[in-house]
Amino acid sequence: MEAFDPRFTRFGFELRTRWGQRVVGMFPQYEGEVTLLPDGRHTVRIVLRTGGVEVAGSARYTAMARGPSFFDSAHHPLIEFESDPHPEPLIRTGGRLRGRLTMHGVSRVETFYLAPAVCDRPGKDCDVVASGSISRADYDLNGWQLALTDTVRFNMRVRVIEAR
Repeated sequence: MEAFDPRFTRFGFELRTRWGQRVVGMFPQYEGEVTLLPDGRHTVRIVLRTGGVEVAGSARYTAMARGPSFFDSAHHPLIEFESDPHPEPLIRTGGRLRGRLTMHGVSRVETFYLAPAVCDRPGKDCDVVASGSISRADYDLNGWQLALTDTVRFNMRVRVIEAR
């Protein structure tokens, strides 16, 4: 099992207001690991803490994101993703990474997209970059419907701590 390296790993999200304004947020509090399975495939587990979410440049938007009308961190403190087993070359070639996303009390299978690697040892010498979009309605994130569009785009940059 390899843990995420906090010096390089970043988890964020982006959504749009109905007026086209981009809202960008980060999850600075997280846990995660990559597990090597006996058959050579890997799984990835990510846990994001909603109580630590930050919206860039806005204490007001940060409070709204943590509050009961959005992530509702008091009642739903975690967002979790557990990937399906996948072959190790996927982090080099890029492609679809499926898994179960649990957020706001709802679990669904989602697909994230890994970008092709820019180095020979992705996750160690360079970031593994992934992104994907979800529908807020699918997870009962129904607050601020008049102000925010339905799509939330997640983005991730991950490196692991090498075993010594």
